[in-house]
Amino acid sequence: MDPELTSFTQTAGITLVTLMATDAWQHTRDGLTRLWQRLQPDRAHIVSDELDASREEVLRARSAADQEMLSELCLQWQGYLRRLLLAQPEAVEDLRRLLDDVDPEAAAQITQNGSASGRARVYQAGRDMHINER
Repeated sequence: MDPELTSFTQTAGITLVTLMATDAWQHTRDGLTRLWQRLQPDRAHIVSDELDASREEVLRARSAADQEMLSELCLQWQGYLRRLLLAQPEAVEDLRRLLDDVDPEAAAQITQNGSASGRARVYQAGRDMHINER
C-alpha cells in the first residue's frame, strides 16, 4: 500500500475520532455519510450506524479517560477509511476537503487538570496568561 495513503488514513482516523467529541461532529458525520452514499451506497447505512455507535463510545471513553478505547476507535476508523480509499482512490481529495473544512478551533480540545495542596498555587490557561504577584 502507498505509504502516503497509509499516513493519510492514520491522520484521518485520529482526526475523525477527535471530532466525534466536538461541536463539529454533526457536520463531519453528515459529510462522511454523503461520501459513503456516493461511493459505496450499499454500505452507507452500516457506516452511518457505526459512526453513531463510535461517537457514543468516544464520549464514554473520554469521560472515563480510557485512552486504550480511544486508540482502538482510531484504528477501527483508519481501517474503514483505508478500505474505502483503496476501493475508491478518487475519494482521497473528497475526504481531505471534508476534514479540512472542519473549523480547526472546533476540533481542538484542551483538557487541563490541576491540583494543589497546602499553600501551593495552580495557574492554567488555554492561551495567554499574565500573572502579576506582589
